[in-house]
Amino acid sequence: MKKKIFAISGSTRKNASSNLLINYIREINQDNFDIIEYPSIELLPHFNPDLEQTALPSEVVEFRKLIEEADGVLICTPEYIFSLPGSLKNALEWTVATIVFDSKPTALIVASALGEHAFQELLLIMKTMSANYKEDTTMLISGIRSKFDENSELKDAVLKEKLMLLSNNFKKLMD
Repeated sequence: MKKKIFAISGSTRKNASSNLLINYIREINQDNFDIIEYPSIELLPHFNPDLEQTALPSEVVEFRKLIEEADGVLICTPEYIFSLPGSLKNALEWTVATIVFDSKPTALIVASALGEHAFQELLLIMKTMSANYKEDTTMLISGIRSKFDENSELKDAVLKEKLMLLSNNFKKLMD
């Protein structure tokens, strides 16, 4: 039976490397995963904890529901100025007062020019929210632009193998 995966791209750019990686993971896991990608985290309003007590925006309710109903969550993001993109951090902040990530099987990928700071930040945030991830369901991909050809196809054979391994480990985490 296919696992239902909710994918979140940390980039708001249409043809971002993060989106290309999510598409590649979808492609190589057609028999294992049904990947539903969030349309764009830019649709979420700015985080406001006061709204938790009053009227939660419908976009936030839907976002949380998609996480809750998924067997696992895949987050793939770039690094901007040595940090997570603000739009991704905003999206994650909308879940902090909930338990939607508590024990949720999670795969985390940071793909950027360098990415180390965003990678450590993402690990810390997801650990704080009690997401269920292992070292082998996380990946830092530095030099991401060199991994794709001029047609936006993944050309790096070593990275392809690593993404398959991460996918297999992610599947095991959900079993």
